[in-house]
Amino acid sequence: MNTNAFALRHIGPNENDQIQMLKTIGVDSLDQLINETVPSDIRLKKALHLDAPMTEHDYLLHIHELSKKNKAYKTYIGLGYHPTILPAVIQRNILENPGWYTAYTPYQAEIAQGRLEALLNFQTMITDLTGMEIANASLLDESTAAAEAMSLLFAVRERDQKKAGVNKFFVSENILPQTLSLLETRAIPIGIKLIVGNEATFDFSSEFFGAILQYPGKDGQVTDIKTFISKAQNAQIKVAVAADILSLIKLEAPGKFGADVVLGTTQRFGIPMGYGGPHAAYFATKDAYKRDLPGRIIGVTKDIDGNRALRMALQTREQHIKRDKATSNICTAQVLLAVMASMYAVYHGPKGLKFIADKIHNKATTLAKALEKLGYNQINTSYFDTLQIKTNAKKIKKIAKEKKVNLYYPDSETVTISINETTAIRDINYLISIFAEAAKKETIIISSITEANNIAEALQRQSDFLTLDVFNTYHSETELMRYIKLLERKDLSLNHSMISLGSCTMKLNAASEMLPLSWFKWTNIHPFAPSKQAQGYLTVLKELEDQLTEITGFAATSLQPNSGAQGEFAGLMVIKAYHESRGDHHRNICLIPSSAHGTNPASAVMAGMRVVVTKSTPEGNIDVDDLREKAELHKDNLSCLMVTYPSTHGVYESAIKDITKIIHDHGGQVYMDGANMNAQVGLTNPGNIGADVCHLNLHKTFAIPHGGGGPGVGPICVAKQLAPFLPGNPIKKVGGVKAITAISAAPFGSALVCLISYGYIKMLGAEGLTQATKIAILNANYIKRRLEGYFDTLYSGENGRAAHEMIVDCRAFKVSGIEVTDIAKRLMDYGFHAPTVSFPVAGTLMIEPTESESKAEMDRFCDAMISIRKEIDNASKDDDNNVLKNAPHTLEMLTANEWYFPYSRNTAAYPLDYVKNNKFWPSVRRVDDAYGDRNLICTCAPIEVYMEA
Repeated sequence: MNTNAFALRHIGPNENDQIQMLKTIGVDSLDQLINETVPSDIRLKKALHLDAPMTEHDYLLHIHELSKKNKAYKTYIGLGYHPTILPAVIQRNILENPGWYTAYTPYQAEIAQGRLEALLNFQTMITDLTGMEIANASLLDESTAAAEAMSLLFAVRERDQKKAGVNKFFVSENILPQTLSLLETRAIPIGIKLIVGNEATFDFSSEFFGAILQYPGKDGQVTDIKTFISKAQNAQIKVAVAADILSLIKLEAPGKFGADVVLGTTQRFGIPMGYGGPHAAYFATKDAYKRDLPGRIIGVTKDIDGNRALRMALQTREQHIKRDKATSNICTAQVLLAVMASMYAVYHGPKGLKFIADKIHNKATTLAKALEKLGYNQINTSYFDTLQIKTNAKKIKKIAKEKKVNLYYPDSETVTISINETTAIRDINYLISIFAEAAKKETIIISSITEANNIAEALQRQSDFLTLDVFNTYHSETELMRYIKLLERKDLSLNHSMISLGSCTMKLNAASEMLPLSWFKWTNIHPFAPSKQAQGYLTVLKELEDQLTEITGFAATSLQPNSGAQGEFAGLMVIKAYHESRGDHHRNICLIPSSAHGTNPASAVMAGMRVVVTKSTPEGNIDVDDLREKAELHKDNLSCLMVTYPSTHGVYESAIKDITKIIHDHGGQVYMDGANMNAQVGLTNPGNIGADVCHLNLHKTFAIPHGGGGPGVGPICVAKQLAPFLPGNPIKKVGGVKAITAISAAPFGSALVCLISYGYIKMLGAEGLTQATKIAILNANYIKRRLEGYFDTLYSGENGRAAHEMIVDCRAFKVSGIEVTDIAKRLMDYGFHAPTVSFPVAGTLMIEPTESESKAEMDRFCDAMISIRKEIDNASKDDDNNVLKNAPHTLEMLTANEWYFPYSRNTAAYPLDYVKNNKFWPSVRRVDDAYGDRNLICTCAPIEVYMEA
């Protein structure tokens, strides 16, 4: 046995376990199971062409050598990205801690109270700093947040009779260039006309429904947004402000001036640049717009005992419910990064943040005065951290490059310098020496920092922020470490037990894949740094693109989309561009099977397409006759089909090649949702099936951790005809020769976490990847067989096999008064997170064990499910005082003096013996969702506010 092989460490069942599992299923070999599961006509004829697998040790040496190709110059580029200082206590206890990075999205609130509290802190931090009434729990990046702001203001304009039908949106010319590109991407499909101009000369015409300002602007100038917003209000024009989060320590909150939306990135709160991401964007708005607010919102509610509890509020906005009526695609969060940013605020507190902001501003002022003494013209009259110098940019650039310093050069006569948290006095002197050399003057030596305030008085911060205890308590490392641990203990993550979520693929996130994320030469590269300084990144990203292109059977890949939802949207926009390049501007019909992911129709609507739903058969497959009929009906306007494969029902549909041919025969393209790629890698692929584009969830199939709901990466892989249209970036040359405008802010999206998938593929190699797919199918079919006789599987393939996941039908238990939610909550008492609840079919559980779970862990899960099935048999519709309806059971219940239940404490807490060895206690009882929606509190409000509600 080669104990150095990464596949041995990643794949759960050993050889002996596999033999026993195959015997339980009733097949002689793994190959027989695969042949009975995956249709023969879509199987690959040859193995994937990938490098031989590396051992973990060799991979870490390899990735370390590649990191040396990155040159971490002193960087003052700005443009929304800045060097930061990540407190070691946060790096060690959150970023590098699987208790935080392997958690799932907090749909099961009772076992996610820690993350929910950290996110509530995040929302409170954002509402305080922006002066707004409500904030969400993060978005993907600043530019997509700006696009969401535009979409929100466009959606709510119809409530104003004077603005109904108005479609012009003003964009300040001082917006970040990547944001302007993304606004263009999102505006055109939904009929918004962008007008870019100078905010000082804007005429506030009634033809405009909204506007967006940058605060401070891309060149560092802080403009008078107060006067602009006042004039806009008089003209019934709603205003969004993209604000630098750290500048809001010194600048007055835009909400105080009447802004309708405030957005930005929290990257400056200790998050590494990472060549562009991941970073948590923020989005805050007025309470009146809460039901239009994109993304997820954390709210305060109570449990059934009346105790305070947290949950995701307004969950009915989720896209599997709203589908084609969605105003945005909700699967767009950066939870892990939001948690880190919130802890940065908790650690430093208001006084610490003020110290950091003052230090940055004073150093910028000191530098400005020195440069003026050297004869340079610094033209920003009101600024926070960025100076704008009018000079010979070419001369400065040559010297700065020699001295390994990155500045920004917007044109031949301008240089901008953005000071950051890491800038020391020695760095200021080094910058001065560059300009002195260019001026051929003796340099000026600075020994102390000048204290000043170069912000216009009307815009200086007057309002308090972060006054609550949580931001004024944990300022020593000991205290913060314990607070983080307190929250961590409230959350069930993969480091405790299997999370068998269908469609979500919660597999091992190997430590060797994760380690490089903390290495300086990977974390400290600016996304707009010259390419010669990022050769390590460019090598990894190019090879990852090639790996994914090979795995999918396509021609090219873009890593830019920084979530699965963005990948869906990007794929559709590339299809749209392809049709338009052929003169087919009218092709706007998107066929979507009724079984599809709910994000599919939401993405199609965002891309300006009209959704036509096709039927499913009773077996859960696409109704081919109905599809053919609708393709024929809409042949003149057919744009595409969105299809998930294997299907969301966990079945390899044997008619998939016929389905893709029907679409092609009627002039359309086929978009394949790659959510279930875990069941394809090495056995089949989208290109072989007949698709034209697919997105991949790197946070699923390719091992990037979920992080409690983000980070994620959703690259798109495309066929040859679509390759020219892969997304570009306004600053860095990326994408196809006819690139569509940007999908994400950074050229390569969340480049830092792409290292994880690169390592996953490098260490598994072709054989390991293929074996992982086979074992994922084996594990699913093993659970299916073990649960037979206790639970019915809703859909199966033609030979009775599941793919990598299955749907267990729980609807029959309603006769005993038991709902699927009761089973989900009772699983917590057994130490498990519930499978996916009521998706894609109400009243069901969708189970996916992944390839990295062992037989022993799956047996524990199956034992728990079988035990719960027996508990269901003992339940009665006439009496809801039973162990299922009362689940989950907390430690407080079990240790109370009184016990009011008709079953023992032992039955409640330790239903099976294995639970005693590793008991996980939910920190609250079942939460009251309806109460939380009726009394929406989305910040760390004082207890009095909660009691009043």
